[in-house]
Amino acid sequence: MNKIWAPWRIEYIRQPKDEGCIFCDKPQGGDDREMLILERGEFSFVLMNLYPYNNNHLMIAPYEHVDDPLQISQETKSEVMAFADKSMTILKKLINPDGFNFGANFGASAGAGIEEHIHYHLVPRWQGDTNFMPVLGHTKVLVQGLQESYDEMKPEFDNF
Repeated sequence: MNKIWAPWRIEYIRQPKDEGCIFCDKPQGGDDREMLILERGEFSFVLMNLYPYNNNHLMIAPYEHVDDPLQISQETKSEVMAFADKSMTILKKLINPDGFNFGANFGASAGAGIEEHIHYHLVPRWQGDTNFMPVLGHTKVLVQGLQESYDEMKPEFDNF
């Protein structure tokens, strides 16, 4: 069994939460680059994770504020999967990962940092990306800044 260790994220999970919901607020923010939104659909949107496990860690969230995946429409689920496919295609082209983690945590007991608004994670992975730095040093090395990653990915989403 392979294990994914991300001990530095516990600080984010345990910190007091801001008022409001980032998945409701970000699409209303106006400036997609500032909000790290890469693409908007009819039912959902793609954005970068502000606290990434790896470079180019993306999230796909429905606009609808629900905490249960059984509450979203089939059209929303289809759009989420289409965005996942598109995102993987773009990331394969740009950064050539060895694989991906794709999924969601529903509820605090399942590890959801924001449990009241469902969202899906797409994390590019490389052989050896979990090494001594995060495991022993509780430090994750990200090789590119969020804005630089956004600027590289955004034209790919726009021209897909």
